[in-house]
Amino acid sequence: MLGPLEAWHDNTPVSLGDQQQRFILVVLLLHANKPVSPERLTETVWPENPDRRSLVRSYIKRLRTAFEGTDATIETTATGYVLRVDEDQIDVVRFDRLREQAARALQDNDQRGAIELLRAAVALRRGRFLEDIDIDRVGGTEVIPPDESYYDALGDLAELELDSGHHRSARDRMRRAVRTVPENQKYAELLMRALIACRDRVGAIRVFVSATEALAELGIEPGTVLRNLAERARRGDPVSSLPSRPGGFTGRSGELDTIESAAAGSDERRAVWISGAPGVGKTGLAVEAAHRLRHRFPDGQLMVRLNGFTPNVAPMSISDALTQLLTELGVPAEQIPDTVGRKSTLYQSHLYGTKTLLVLDNAVSPEQIRPLLPEARDCFAVVTSRRMGEPDISEHVRLGPLPASDATALFQRLTGPLRGGRPADIAGLVKRCGYLPMPITVAAATLRRHDRWSLEHLLTLMDEDGPWRLDGAAAVHASYRLLDERQQEVFRLFGHLPGPHVDLVAAAALVGHDVSETRKLLDDLHEVCLLEEIAPDRYQMLDSIKEFAAFEPAPEHALARLLDFYLVTLANAAGTAYPFDRAAQPSVDRESPLSLRFTEAGAAQAWITAELDNVVAAIQHAATNALPGHAWQLAVLIWRHFNTANRFEDWIATLELAKETTDSYGQAHVLLRLAIAHDRRGLHAKALELARQALPHWTGLGDVHGEAATLCTIAICTMKLGSHTEAMRQFEAALEKYEQCGDLRGQAHALSQLGYLSEQHHQYEAALHRQEESVRILREIGHLRGLAHSLDNLGAIQQHLGMLDEAIPNHVEAHELAVRLDDSCVAAYALTNLADAYRLRGRYTEAVHHLKQASDAAAGVDDADLKARMFRVRAATAGDAGDRVAALRLYESLLGLATDTGNRTHRAYGEIGVAQSMHALGRHSDAVVHWDAASEVFAELGQPEAEEVRDERAALTCACGQR
Repeated sequence: MLGPLEAWHDNTPVSLGDQQQRFILVVLLLHANKPVSPERLTETVWPENPDRRSLVRSYIKRLRTAFEGTDATIETTATGYVLRVDEDQIDVVRFDRLREQAARALQDNDQRGAIELLRAAVALRRGRFLEDIDIDRVGGTEVIPPDESYYDALGDLAELELDSGHHRSARDRMRRAVRTVPENQKYAELLMRALIACRDRVGAIRVFVSATEALAELGIEPGTVLRNLAERARRGDPVSSLPSRPGGFTGRSGELDTIESAAAGSDERRAVWISGAPGVGKTGLAVEAAHRLRHRFPDGQLMVRLNGFTPNVAPMSISDALTQLLTELGVPAEQIPDTVGRKSTLYQSHLYGTKTLLVLDNAVSPEQIRPLLPEARDCFAVVTSRRMGEPDISEHVRLGPLPASDATALFQRLTGPLRGGRPADIAGLVKRCGYLPMPITVAAATLRRHDRWSLEHLLTLMDEDGPWRLDGAAAVHASYRLLDERQQEVFRLFGHLPGPHVDLVAAAALVGHDVSETRKLLDDLHEVCLLEEIAPDRYQMLDSIKEFAAFEPAPEHALARLLDFYLVTLANAAGTAYPFDRAAQPSVDRESPLSLRFTEAGAAQAWITAELDNVVAAIQHAATNALPGHAWQLAVLIWRHFNTANRFEDWIATLELAKETTDSYGQAHVLLRLAIAHDRRGLHAKALELARQALPHWTGLGDVHGEAATLCTIAICTMKLGSHTEAMRQFEAALEKYEQCGDLRGQAHALSQLGYLSEQHHQYEAALHRQEESVRILREIGHLRGLAHSLDNLGAIQQHLGMLDEAIPNHVEAHELAVRLDDSCVAAYALTNLADAYRLRGRYTEAVHHLKQASDAAAGVDDADLKARMFRVRAATAGDAGDRVAALRLYESLLGLATDTGNRTHRAYGEIGVAQSMHALGRHSDAVVHWDAASEVFAELGQPEAEEVRDERAALTCACGQR
């Protein structure tokens, strides 16, 4: 029945007669082993001719003849005819049973059996269900064709084949399926996954394009999973940040089984929480399990070290953890949102529809973990912590010391067969190590290094260690005692390292030796497992060893050398990465012989990105250890990285660490950067207060450039809060200061802002002149980011003057520059203004297209002004195109944003937009309050729109015009 109606007996086709006889057989098959009355048969086959009831008997007789010698029989009962047949001989029934058996096999973790059962099920289909029979005539609405079930089974089979590594089988199966139903997103997803697994990324992208086109014909956008797969196809191989597999891993078979079962299960808690004491092997178990599970999670395996109990390092914030995860998932830094909530939303969106494994190592608490746990059902997390997890979070694995036999096996595996000793000696050693993997590893490494030693000699040394014999520390202390004086010094210094890791050159600055000598010292510590090399020339000390290493007070002179290295190198990197910021950088009077210098912006930015966690840790160390100069200078120098990446919340938190400095020069820098950060977040009143606090510091220092920058910040905040005349005065004062110190970029910035204010007051010729002068200066000095801003502003003024042919190329160039600079914020602005130009031309389809592009570009940007501009242009486009309901909704969103930020200009445009939209919808009484508010705010701003609103209302005869 899964195809044309056909029957076989002993591999021989059985003739089923003419069409009417086949109709009767179908009715009997649809009610197999149940009686069907002659009247029902007659009504089905001859609905217009009930007199033909007498023919039913003859057709039944013919069918009985056809079935002679088979297991199928037709019986006559008191209530009609019954087709007696083993239902497993009917393909439709067999198909359903095979699917049920496959489901049970999966419940029993028999993936191979489930695949074979589903393969048998889908192989039964020869075509569309009873494709040669008029189903509506034979069965009516009671018959539900199993086509959807077949499509589900085909998708389930392909998914299982992909999970089990049968990529080519899934690929070939889905290729045929996609040709049949090109709009089926699930099929397209499976085919793309199969093609990516077969390393055919181009083919996967082609499938995405074809599916998008098929869906577009139905008015449907491609789903998140399809888009994520397309992005993965463009990026290439899935990311994996797992460290290498722990050498000599031994035992823990029960715990590994628990983790693997949890990963394979369907429980809603998609995580395992591993807890235990320091040195018990939590991270080693998590990494080993992650490597064993890699085949289950082909879309990526990510590891984040959360520093929950790392000495001298603050636990990683949820915001920073999400930033790291998003970066590893391929999200550009400038597209990562600023707030934790939006980061979390973007993170979960990128995980949706993927099979991704996460290792969240060294968690301080369940609260740190919750936002990081994947919500996608096919993702999984392994968490490690010294604390126990909450029952609602995960399956829990509590690690204790290794069983004595496993501890012995681990030691023997690490030392090799030629370094064995008496069983009693080995048992004594692992007992002294507390049966913990970390000290056993250290003891084995010590024995390997001293190849002339006997096991008894090592035991003697460990027995001499007195109080260090407790909790497995004897092995670490014995290894430490065997180091020479310089090695011991380096070991102790690493115990006080403020960051989570350190590179070779920074380590050389810390220990006070040259790079070559430091490399040898670090290699020595690495050889005896007291140090881990987590990347080429980058080192990290395990938390439990770091706690041991910090048994003496921190040598402040060494830490000062490290902070000097970070400070001087960061100043060099920031000056190279952001050359137009050099005039705004604080002067650094510290020296560091090993500090790095950069000639290329890319290399400088790469260093800042790699060392960001260490720099932030250094700021925290300096702020809490009476080193305010290091704290504020590092915080100010790192600001452009946070600003460019739109990470304002993280930036503010870092600057707050350095805010307590009493140095007037430091106060000026910190307060100005805090003002800029708060303004970008839309907190204009707070930003204005901070900028006003900064200004007297700059004036007292006689720093003209600092005064100019602060006056600009004051002007921007004042403008957004509605005091346009005062803002104009501040911008003009800033322009004069910039001219005084010869800062051309600053002059262009002030001119552009003055042009914007002139535009707001309809002084278009003055605005045009100022923006053109700003563009000229920025082209001359080659400041591309500023040029993109000014070109976009110039285009907006040209729109007001009706110069659309000139405006559109300026918006396009601004967008091209923004894309070149990877600046999503400017790109979104340019696309929004380009859409507004097309709206003014009446080309609404192109306007909507560019607004969609702007929305995509702004997905990770937390900029209040950009949001307001996008709301306004989207609302105007919807209203001009006739969709007043959508326009009202968008203007209300603009009004809500303006209320949150206190931006009076945005509020004025939100109020008038809501009023006009409500009027167009006939909601005149509701509109009155918004007409009044718009008039009031525009009047307070001194903008010509106040009079325009009054004139517009005066011409209305409805309630809107009554005041």
